[in-house]
Amino acid sequence: MAGTGTSPLNRAEQFIWLTARVLEQRRFAHHFLEGSADAVETALAAYLNEDGGYGHALEPDLRGPVSQPLHTAHALSVLDSIGRCDGLRVERICRFLTEVSTKEGALPALLPTQRGYPAAPFIPIVDDPPAELLTTGPVVGLLHRNAVWHAWLFRATDFCWAAVDALEQSHPYEIEAAIAFLDGAPDRARAQTVADRLGRLVRDQRLAVLDPERRAEYPVAAGYAPGEQHFPYDYARTPESLARHWFTDEELSRSLDHLAAEQQADGGWPVNWRQWAPGTALEGRPIVTLKALLTLRAHGRGLG
Repeated sequence: MAGTGTSPLNRAEQFIWLTARVLEQRRFAHHFLEGSADAVETALAAYLNEDGGYGHALEPDLRGPVSQPLHTAHALSVLDSIGRCDGLRVERICRFLTEVSTKEGALPALLPTQRGYPAAPFIPIVDDPPAELLTTGPVVGLLHRNAVWHAWLFRATDFCWAAVDALEQSHPYEIEAAIAFLDGAPDRARAQTVADRLGRLVRDQRLAVLDPERRAEYPVAAGYAPGEQHFPYDYARTPESLARHWFTDEELSRSLDHLAAEQQADGGWPVNWRQWAPGTALEGRPIVTLKALLTLRAHGRGLG
C-alpha cells in the first residue's frame, strides 16, 4: 500500500506514483520500498537500442529514439545505483561508447543523429561535435568505481585527466563532471590533489551557494537559466565524495536544509534548468526528486 503520511518520503512517494515514468517508479520502489533491481533493469531496457546505446528520451531534454551519449550515461548511472554495472550489459555499452567517441577517444555531448528530433535549445547539434568532459567524466569515473576494464577506458581516462588538469575558468556542471571522474579515478593520490585545486576554484569563482539566505549575491553561470545555481550537495552527493572537503560542516548542513525545504506542496522537487517543453519538465521532476531523496539519505537526513 502506498504511503499516505505527511513525512517527506510519504509525500514524495505520492508524487512519484502520480507523475513519474515507469522507470522512476521502479527506481523509487527499489531504493525506498524494497523493490527489486530486476524490475528497474527491465524498465531501463525499454530505452535500449540495437547499437548498444540508449535513446527514447531517457534523458528528457533529448527526444526521439536515437542513441546518444547523454542517454547512455544516464543508463549507466541507473545500473550503478542498483549494483548492475557489470557483465555483458556493460560490455555492450562500452562497445557503443567506442563507436561514438571522438578522435581523442572521449565522448561528445550530442551526436548529429539527433537532427530531425526535438532537443533542448541549450544542447547544440553540430556536424563534428567535440569531446566533452561534461559527458565523459561521469562515465569514466563510474566505470572505474565498478572495476570495469575495457579498452575504451584507457584513452578516455587520459582525456579526463588532461581536461581536469586544464580547468581554470569553469561552470557548475563541468565541475560536477570533473568530481564524478575524480571520485572514481584509480590514481587516488592524484585525484585528491586535483580535487583540492578544484575546491579552491569553486570557492574563488563562487560556483556554489554557500549561504542560501544570501542566494541572490551568488552569480548564475553564463547560459544558465535564472536561479540555476548550485549548492554544496550538488558536488558532494555523498559524504565519501572528494568534494565533501570543499565545504565546512556548517556550509554543507545549510545546503541540505535548503534542499529539504525545496520539496514542493505536491511532494516533488522542482527542476531549476531552463524549461523548453511541457513534457520535459514533467519527466524531469521525478528524476530530480529521486536525486534529492538519495542525497538527503546519503548525508544522514531523516526522511520519515
